[in-house]
Amino acid sequence: MKVNRIVSNIETSQLVNAGAFYKDILGLELLMDHGWIQTYGSSSKMSLQISLASEGGSGTPVPDLSIEVDDLDAVLLAVQQAGYKIEYGPESEPWGVRRFYVRDPFDKLLNILQHQ
Repeated sequence: MKVNRIVSNIETSQLVNAGAFYKDILGLELLMDHGWIQTYGSSSKMSLQISLASEGGSGTPVPDLSIEVDDLDAVLLAVQQAGYKIEYGPESEPWGVRRFYVRDPFDKLLNILQHQ
């Protein structure tokens, strides 16, 4: 037996706001839309992980999601231009990532990171 996929589910009645953040800012593709559920992702293969944590590192709270990107500065700029408040960072962490925290439109704390 192997796990093929892990999907994070965020409850919201504001699906229209999902595209503005996850598609327009993060560049994810709308892979599925049934009206009551939208799935954003990438048609390219992504690695599979699940993390369990007692803190978020560097004394931060545990984020709801961690999203690794290939250009942190571009995402940071897009987030700032869209008017989202940065809650932590950007910081270069001793474990080899540069990251910042921001809340998505559904109040989920996101850890946006890039490996250095």
